[in-house]
Amino acid sequence: MLNRLSVENYALIDRLDIELAAGLNIVTGETGAGKSILLGALGLILGNRTDAAAIKNSQRNCVIEAEFDIDGYGLEALFESLDIDYENRTIIRRIVTPGGKSRAYVNDIPVQMNTLREIGSRLIDIHSQHQTLLLADNRFQTGIVDSVASHDGLLSRYKETFAALQQSERELNRLRQQAEANDRDREYLAFQSDELQKAKLKEGEQAELEAQQTELSHAAEIKDTLLWISQEMTGADENLLGRIKEIEVSLGRIARVYPQADAFYTRLHSAALDLKDMASEIASEGDRLEADPQRLESVSQRLDLIYSLQQKHKADSVETLLALQDDYQKRLAQLEGSAQAIETLSRRIGELRVKAAKQAAEITAGRKKTVPHVEKQVKEMLAELGMPAAELRIGITPAAELQPDGADDIRFLFTANRHMPPQPIERVASGGEMSRLMLSLKAIVAHHSQLPTIIFDEIDTGVSGSIADRMGEIISRLSDDLQVVNITHLPQIASKGDHHFFVYKEESGSTTTTRIRKLDQQQRIDEIAKMLSGTDVTAAAREQARLLLNTRPEQ
Repeated sequence: MLNRLSVENYALIDRLDIELAAGLNIVTGETGAGKSILLGALGLILGNRTDAAAIKNSQRNCVIEAEFDIDGYGLEALFESLDIDYENRTIIRRIVTPGGKSRAYVNDIPVQMNTLREIGSRLIDIHSQHQTLLLADNRFQTGIVDSVASHDGLLSRYKETFAALQQSERELNRLRQQAEANDRDREYLAFQSDELQKAKLKEGEQAELEAQQTELSHAAEIKDTLLWISQEMTGADENLLGRIKEIEVSLGRIARVYPQADAFYTRLHSAALDLKDMASEIASEGDRLEADPQRLESVSQRLDLIYSLQQKHKADSVETLLALQDDYQKRLAQLEGSAQAIETLSRRIGELRVKAAKQAAEITAGRKKTVPHVEKQVKEMLAELGMPAAELRIGITPAAELQPDGADDIRFLFTANRHMPPQPIERVASGGEMSRLMLSLKAIVAHHSQLPTIIFDEIDTGVSGSIADRMGEIISRLSDDLQVVNITHLPQIASKGDHHFFVYKEESGSTTTTRIRKLDQQQRIDEIAKMLSGTDVTAAAREQARLLLNTRPEQ
């Protein structure tokens, strides 16, 4: 339960501390005194969004701190799952800077807002004045039934399955969209890869072909030159090798008298042998070389193909083209892998759908089993609240598709009159009837939940007199099992409280500040008397206040 709430520098609050107790805590005050401000501050503790404009003094931080006694509510597992130290007395602190930045702490451990909201949802249920409008909301109605059905574990497992299903479906949609784009890429890549494969390119091919082309283009000129050289070296009477032979003989003659000539002879003889070999090779090459227009055409066409591919792919070599070909093939393989991923994910989605449908069917069965009990309890409670003919009918029909909370469409149908068929709540229920129906539902849910604290913000809107007294009785009974904080303008309900807090404004110079104080018994009599008679409190009003409080007058 909520033991203490401390608010600093928020809205009209400069500094405020309130200590609450078990049972029914009543909060009263003039309209505009700041009761809703307290709820706003408490909402920040529960993870609501911040608003820098709500800071009273823009030079200081807004600090809100709440202390909860959570012993015996089975929240240890929740704290462990969130990696937060569990303490029987847990302190939640929220700090908002003038710039609007926010920090939150649970037992001095920094936490994210989603963590704060998850913890807060297990600590307090706040029924605001506007929440009655939710009675017509399908998701709210479903939540009421689920709270009474007490199948949180099953519902949690279903939500995990449903979340996994949605994530998988989103991923499948992404893959399919990607596959559509890939189909276009696949055609392009396949064409490019096929073109390069058909070319049958080889490393070093271009240089070899270019050399062949050059040779074949000048074959006649080269042949004539080689044959002339061969003739000059060996064919004519005055050929080169013959003249060298004569020089060799001359050097041999003088070698007897000129030893140096022997060295010259040796060198020349070696050169002559090389030249003889060269002459033979030149003659062979000259005989081999022939002009071959067909071969030249074939080589030129092959080079034209290579040059065309290089230009198309912006490549500077055959090696670059071969690298591109390899890349195209790898990318095609990846695209084929994408198709496999789609197939695998589709099977996974099918499995998740079957699992979710099975879990949803179990949830539906639990809901259908619960509905008669909810209808019966609501009828009994509404009868106690002065609506003996009122009935709530809860219809469960299959949803068109799986929903985040199951496979059901749940609708609340209501009638306040005996001979009127039940209809959607928003069509037939007045403000006072909505308030009584909401209280009935909240009371039933609270009975089945482990929630430590529930806060009612003027749930008594639209009722008065004896009905207000009966509402007070129901709220009082609720406080036997959990802590209740009830903000009210009705004396009949205020008088049922175990503790009474009064919210008021204090004017000081140019500033207005919201204050709160706990009332003693005499102060409670005065406050309830004021609620009965207005500003001018009469003796009769005080006596009536005593009767409501079941208090004897002072002697």
